[in-house]
Amino acid sequence: MSQEQPSSIIFLPCGDTALSVEFGREVDPLINAQVMAFDEEIQKLRVSGELSAIVETIPSFRAILISYDPFKIRQSEVIEILKSIPVRKAEARKPTRVWELPTCYDLEFGLDLEEVGQRCNKSVAEVTDLHSKADFQVYMLGFMPGLGYLGGLPDALELPRRSEPRVAVPLGSVAIAGKMSVIYPWESPGGWHVLGRTPVPLFDQNAERPVLLSAGDGVAFKSIDRKEYDDLAARISGGSFSSEELLKS
Repeated sequence: MSQEQPSSIIFLPCGDTALSVEFGREVDPLINAQVMAFDEEIQKLRVSGELSAIVETIPSFRAILISYDPFKIRQSEVIEILKSIPVRKAEARKPTRVWELPTCYDLEFGLDLEEVGQRCNKSVAEVTDLHSKADFQVYMLGFMPGLGYLGGLPDALELPRRSEPRVAVPLGSVAIAGKMSVIYPWESPGGWHVLGRTPVPLFDQNAERPVLLSAGDGVAFKSIDRKEYDDLAARISGGSFSSEELLKS
């Protein structure tokens, strides 16, 4: 392969079994597109056998963590092969899979809706409208199983995290901070601004596919009322719901 990598790419050792390949310092869709394209090339090399010693790759906003078997390949060999992968300027990628997640923005669930509206000089309806009509992309998974960091939040809703984090944010809470949105797959502490809640499970250890979202997926939030929320929650609890229903055609 030709040497076409920009000088900004950095290879950082992470112990003796992993390596981080960094593409930039910012959360940016174009940098993330480079990350995802590079990861696809790594997967091709794994299939061909040239990088069969790679155990796992974990793409993030601006980097890829590559785990490898040190008994099968040396770190210097991994770096040498990775340096042969051409990386060009990338265009923002369209997700091949988009999830439409029903979300209830009632004030009972939107714990910070009114405050966000006041701070952004928007009505509650305008806040929910901006959020539910935005096109989000999963940049990476992290913090806890199933939690995806979603880029694409409208600039009009950009706020720093809460000055006082909550001890417990309810499971399924849809929240925003900075330039991103998240969905809490578990009840946990958190400092993001909660706008609503979805009954859709983001993590199910008993499912064939335990984690719903993957890096590179698209996400759209579909606004639903409280009755629709309760009806969907009942279907999910009763086992008559399939996550495939959420895929946009």
